Amino acid sequence: MASRRSNKRKQRNRGRFGFLYKLLSLIIILVVIAAGCVVFFRVEEITVTGVSRYTAQEIIDASGVETGDNLFLVGGSRTAQKIYSTLPYVDEVNIRHALPDGLVINVTERTPAAVIQGDEGWWIIDAKGKILEQVSKPEQAGVAEVSGLTALLPAVGTTLAVEDAESLKLESLMDLLYALEQRDILGEVSSIDLTSAAEISMVYDGRLTVKMRMSDDFMWQTRVLTESLAQGIIQSNETGVVDLTLDQPRFIPKTDGS
Repeated sequence: MASRRSNKRKQRNRGRFGFLYKLLSLIIILVVIAAGCVVFFRVEEITVTGVSRYTAQEIIDASGVETGDNLFLVGGSRTAQKIYSTLPYVDEVNIRHALPDGLVINVTERTPAAVIQGDEGWWIIDAKGKILEQVSKPEQAGVAEVSGLTALLPAVGTTLAVEDAESLKLESLMDLLYALEQRDILGEVSSIDLTSAAEISMVYDGRLTVKMRMSDDFMWQTRVLTESLAQGIIQSNETGVVDLTLDQPRFIPKTDGS
């Protein structure tokens, strides 16, 4: 009986030692692999795609990544955040490894949508309301000039803010810019007037004054406008007022006497 118990103890001990041996072997293998990654996988080539406003070198400099850095220690989100905080026109950043020694940074840039007045000048914003750049004159921006709304404490890289009393106008402006961007007609709008509390007025194609209800369905209103132009309801050489504040949209042509 004593011999049987002794054999069982030996078997259990061998089982324990076998498990510890396997665990230790696994740890050693992982350490060797990690050491190999640190020693051998170094960044030798950085490729930047998707940029037009910035140069590839500006993106690389903003990322903080240098040749010789360990490829697997370059954190995607951390590196992307450095680029966001340095370059305001960057909207999205995607970073991937190109083994054995490459890093690819793909960038999507923001599109300027409008320019609005604030402290010490004018501020360019995109359709999401991010402040991209300061200019001294609105004409320098080459985008729609916003009137009837003032930026509150603007700073490049921050989101457009206004006084509480103007929050509805800001919301309407953002919705309108989004609709114009989705219709791909942002470039056709030269000015947006939010002076009225009830409606927005914008100049389209330099010849049409488009009136829209404040805080309304701008996707629908811009669709009515583009379809009216596409279907010839409004001729390409006509000027006048497109009134979308009514139950039935109305085009009022400009006459010689008006």
